[in-house]
Amino acid sequence: MEKERVQRRLAAILAADVAGYSRLTGADEEGTIARLRALRGEVIDPAIAAHQGRIVKVMGDGFLAEFASVVDALRCAVSLQRTFAERNATLAASERLNFRMGVNLGDVVVEGDDILGDGVNIAARLEAMAEPGAICLSRAAYEQGRGKVEAGFADLGERTLKNIAEPVHVYAVAAPGPAPGRASAPAAENRLAGAPRQSLVILPFANLGDPAQDYFVDGITDTLTTEVSRLPGSFVIARNSAFAYRGKALDAKQIGRELGVRYVMEGSVQTGASRIRINAQLIDAATGAHLWAERFDKPRGDLFDMQDEITTRLARSLELEIHEAESRRLERERPDNMDSIDLTMRGMSIWNKPTTPNRAEEARQQFEAALRLDPRNVYALIGLAGTHMTDVMSFVAKDRPEQIRIAEEAIVKALSLAPDNPFAHHCYAEVLYARHEPEAALHELEIAISLNPNSVWAHAQAGLVKIVLGRAEETETDVGTAMRLSPREPGIAVWHLFIGLADLALGRLDKAIAELRKSTALNPNMGITHVMLAAAFALAGRQAEAEMECAAGRRLLPDLTIARFKRELPGASPIFAAQRERIGEGLRLAGVTEDLAPL
Repeated sequence: MEKERVQRRLAAILAADVAGYSRLTGADEEGTIARLRALRGEVIDPAIAAHQGRIVKVMGDGFLAEFASVVDALRCAVSLQRTFAERNATLAASERLNFRMGVNLGDVVVEGDDILGDGVNIAARLEAMAEPGAICLSRAAYEQGRGKVEAGFADLGERTLKNIAEPVHVYAVAAPGPAPGRASAPAAENRLAGAPRQSLVILPFANLGDPAQDYFVDGITDTLTTEVSRLPGSFVIARNSAFAYRGKALDAKQIGRELGVRYVMEGSVQTGASRIRINAQLIDAATGAHLWAERFDKPRGDLFDMQDEITTRLARSLELEIHEAESRRLERERPDNMDSIDLTMRGMSIWNKPTTPNRAEEARQQFEAALRLDPRNVYALIGLAGTHMTDVMSFVAKDRPEQIRIAEEAIVKALSLAPDNPFAHHCYAEVLYARHEPEAALHELEIAISLNPNSVWAHAQAGLVKIVLGRAEETETDVGTAMRLSPREPGIAVWHLFIGLADLALGRLDKAIAELRKSTALNPNMGITHVMLAAAFALAGRQAEAEMECAAGRRLLPDLTIARFKRELPGASPIFAAQRERIGEGLRLAGVTEDLAPL
């Protein structure tokens, strides 16, 4: 007997339910049911019909809807959440109905008016992941909806969903909230309390000069919004929603409440005949406190080149400042109840600080804790690998082969989960460098830069790798690019070390001494910089200074020997082999021992 053919179709599915419904009905069963019934009749059914969808089924406090278009499904979800927020603004907390929603694009099995299968199940699992008032969606839905729906998206990474065979890459849409100016204070405060981590709106920069430069000023806002949206874990309100606030006399706290974001960035541009001045500041939307401010005052040149430089600097500064602000907030609000993402951000905040002998280990403990909660957390894997490689490349690794092995295992897993992540490619380059494969390392750095031309550490690391490839004359250009893009980088002392090492390799001793002195002045806690400065002084015939720097370096790196230095620096280039011998001679003259014992 021939098997009956199953009918299938591709559909966009919206799943929704009320968060905390059992608690609400327990407190007021009749009132809660009546409010939910009113919402269905007055809001939910009309909105779904208006967006060309249909209700498939109603399940107690939730519903399942089907759409032919992901864009329609997402616009419907955003519209519903905004309407719910506006209605909740007039109600006491005990009477509010906060919906969680999930949207998926998938293949479904059709049985009459019902739809079944993984396409539906994934939407339901996504809905269960969403914060009250927010929306989670699959990568398939995100790819179809991005750029077509006025909403900010946050990348939550791959997640394992209950009873779903393969992990699903999940994105989130912030609780859209009411239109500007329409939220009451209690409801708005509640929305801000549930705002996504690292959520931000970049308000239109004010043009304080020539009105003819409006296009340039708006371009700063647009490009910065795009750049910040690429930052790990960021949640940035779409450009059109941000521009709705142009000219409105609202403070940052109100804007943060209305948009459901934790941070607000605002700025201004003043243009003159020969110079351009740009001011920017980051504000905590919960308190109104100013967290950070930056000013650019530059000669007027090519406006588009200037726009790229300014937005890159601002984006990197924002990344660092928001990591730090989120770390402080987490310590204050829930120090004993952090999830995997919280711990990762805490680790990143520690890792972003200037290097000390124990800094990488301190950050690594946070990444390890994050991975115990979620072994597929991409940024925790990158952090674990990167902190091990920081130890290895700084000559402070306690077990170099084992730390390289752990780092390689973690970064290979991260790349399998996120093959287009530039940070992961950069970290893999460090592993290859430590394994004495500099050509392959440079290739990985080139991939990282192609994925994100503003990857400042990839540019700087390329400069280091070129030293061991015998191309030290190119180092200053690569590191200079990083310095131009992020002139206030917390780890900029490392970049001066790279340039100083290149100059030392090339025999430019005066310049090497100047760069290495800058490095030790910016961060006196890096033993390898003191030792390299000692070698430069010794080769220049300045023995007293060489011995002083050697003593400072050996206090921080007691196990460093000339043999270890040569053994751990990669590269088979004949040019660099000769340069390495010359640096080794400088170390010997400065007082570094030849060898202590086999490592």
